[in-house]
Amino acid sequence: MRSWGEPDERVETAALVMTELVTNAVEHTAGRRIRCRVLRTPGRVRVCVWNRGRRHASGLPGLPGQRSPQQSGAPVGGPRGTDGPGPVAMDGPEGNDGFSLSSVAEDGRGLMLVDALATRWGTRSSVSGRLVWADI
Repeated sequence: MRSWGEPDERVETAALVMTELVTNAVEHTAGRRIRCRVLRTPGRVRVCVWNRGRRHASGLPGLPGQRSPQQSGAPVGGPRGTDGPGPVAMDGPEGNDGFSLSSVAEDGRGLMLVDALATRWGTRSSVSGRLVWADI
C-alpha cells in the first residue's frame, strides 16, 4: 500500500482491520484455508478476507449487515456510554459503582473495532465459504 502512495495512517488502519478479520476467520471456522486481498480504487482501499470451511460448533456471533458510511465525528452505535460497560472505577476492583474490570470479556471486540475504523464493511456467505470486506 505504501508503494501505491497511500498515507501511513491508512496503511496502519488497513493492517489492523485485516488482522481483526483474519483473527475472526481463524477463531470461528474449522477450515484451514484463508485468503486475504487488498484492492485499491480511487479514494479507498478495500481489505477482504475469505475463509473456506464450516463454522466451529460455537459458531460466529451474529454479524450486522453492511454499514453505510458515518458522517465524520458521528458516534457509531449511539451516544457514548450506552454501548460500553460504563465508567471504570479506578480505586479498586469494586470501586464506587460496583463495576469490575474482570467482568469485561477479553474477546468479541474485533468487529466493533472494524466498524469504528472502516467507512463501511460487510459479509457474503456461500456454500464455499465466507467473505468479509472492509473499506478504509
